[in-house]
Amino acid sequence: MTQPSSVSVPASRRAVVVGGGPAGLMAAETLSQQGIQVDLYDAMPSVGRKFLLAGKGGMNLTHSEPMDRFMTRYGKAADNLQAALAAFDNQALRDWAQGLGVATFIGSSGRVFPTDMKAAPLLRAWLHRLREQGVRFHMRHRWLGWDAQGHCRFVHADTEIQVKADVLILALGGGSWARLGSDGSWMPLLAQQGVALSPLLPSNCGFERPWTPFFQEKFAGQPLLTVAARVQRSEPEGEQNSEQPMRQGQFVITASGVEGSLIYALSAALRDQILAQGSAVLELDLLPDKSAERVLHELQSGRGARSLSSFLQTRLGLDKLKIALLYELLSKQQLADTNALALAIKQLPLPLLATRPLDEAISSAGGVRFSAIDERGMLTARAAVFCAGEMLDWEAPTGGYLLTACFATGKQAALAALDCLNGEK
Repeated sequence: MTQPSSVSVPASRRAVVVGGGPAGLMAAETLSQQGIQVDLYDAMPSVGRKFLLAGKGGMNLTHSEPMDRFMTRYGKAADNLQAALAAFDNQALRDWAQGLGVATFIGSSGRVFPTDMKAAPLLRAWLHRLREQGVRFHMRHRWLGWDAQGHCRFVHADTEIQVKADVLILALGGGSWARLGSDGSWMPLLAQQGVALSPLLPSNCGFERPWTPFFQEKFAGQPLLTVAARVQRSEPEGEQNSEQPMRQGQFVITASGVEGSLIYALSAALRDQILAQGSAVLELDLLPDKSAERVLHELQSGRGARSLSSFLQTRLGLDKLKIALLYELLSKQQLADTNALALAIKQLPLPLLATRPLDEAISSAGGVRFSAIDERGMLTARAAVFCAGEMLDWEAPTGGYLLTACFATGKQAALAALDCLNGEK
């Protein structure tokens, strides 16, 4: 990029939103509904790009479970998100979509989808409403922080622009899917202002482990169906093992390891264990519908002249992939030992060595720490600057929880910004 020239854009009583994802768009809507002039800036050619891509396989807006259970999905950040989600919960999100003419339904898993399963019609209706409310969109404007006078700096077409904002809402996303705009480039800009940050880490991501060439070639891309899993925890010596309950679901074998919905649900614990210990162990129950006693009893019945693979398939109903996984992970001695094999079928340890790269992850953890903002979402290091969405230091599994918190924190930041514009401290 050539050295930008510089122009200045004056403004009077202007709210500036940086970021055109769900959090930024909800902030813009909330402010413009109150008659505030909102200018929304985004580095990409159009808004909602990650939102649209996430909806390609079916737009999962939120989850229908009760809010006390819903809140547990946010782990250690639940208390920090409580107020925002109480004010704009899963039902409020469904009502909001209905107000845009987009009806929703609850799927068999409890997830909530638009009736047509698509993101594009919702986004089109939403942008129409925002334009009707007077929101002005400025595309291909990359935020560069502040100048010495406190004006926002943007670069557009090699020209630097300074914009005065009475309130500023940052909804810049996390660090995953950089090609769609969430590249984390804002991190050093806030660090320079003394804002406390946690490193951006992959969340809802795949994990790496080396497969044998045979297993990789034959099974990469195949789903492991109807299993249960948990993260195997290593307790300090002398402490009793506190086993976590198994979570049932499915995931996919990849050329480099594993990924998929069941893996994503456990990704935070797996990632944190890898960071702390250098590796993690995923414990698998290959037959969650059969008890350990039943599995052992079936194995003790004897296989006669049948091969072990044929016996496991006909007697226990294990499919070819599950059988191959046993051969991949167990020694010959374990396969030949009935008790060891029965234990492995119910508690198969699958070592994982690393997360897949951040840019491949569905979402990211880390970002602006909650200690760096007040209860309204305003930065303590800069007055009248609010943060929302995935750039805050929280994470959640897939299933609608990510989007719901983005919408809710966007609305919360806008309401706080409105109070700021009205002179409330």
